[in-house]
Amino acid sequence: MHILETERLYLREMTIDDAENAYFLNLDPEVLRFTGDEPFESIEKARSFLENYDHYRKYGFGRWAMILKSTHEFIGFCGLKYTEEENEFDIGFRLLKNHWNKGYATEAAKACLDLGFSKFDMKEIVGRVMKENMASIRVLEKLGLRFHHSILIDGQEELIYKISHHS
Repeated sequence: MHILETERLYLREMTIDDAENAYFLNLDPEVLRFTGDEPFESIEKARSFLENYDHYRKYGFGRWAMILKSTHEFIGFCGLKYTEEENEFDIGFRLLKNHWNKGYATEAAKACLDLGFSKFDMKEIVGRVMKENMASIRVLEKLGLRFHHSILIDGQEELIYKISHHS
């Protein structure tokens, strides 16, 4: 079932059938370079992660599979996440490297922000990005998020961007 549709993309819930996609997405060191995430050890570990991913059930949203309409191919994920410890909603996206610099992250993330504000009545959405990740910073700025502050995580400077919904 499609959650969102943009000009070039469908966004849908990820299922255990996406285990191989998730595994290969997180296998590329360049894709993970600024995320702080480790690659999945195996397709089985990716499947287990997806089986236990409870954001859709718990909140009605989450990180959604990004599917290219023209080929029906999985190209990454984009979506919203709620972090209880911070009491915040964040926008996140990750793409296979051969789909970088084509505007897909901006296109998908804009649709996710709009949905967060309209359907889920979020008042503010943050974007967290490593200082060196210029491509993701550009995406956040194109979406209207503005730099708020920075924090140090494991010796790395993480920038916090925010956008508020003015109803």
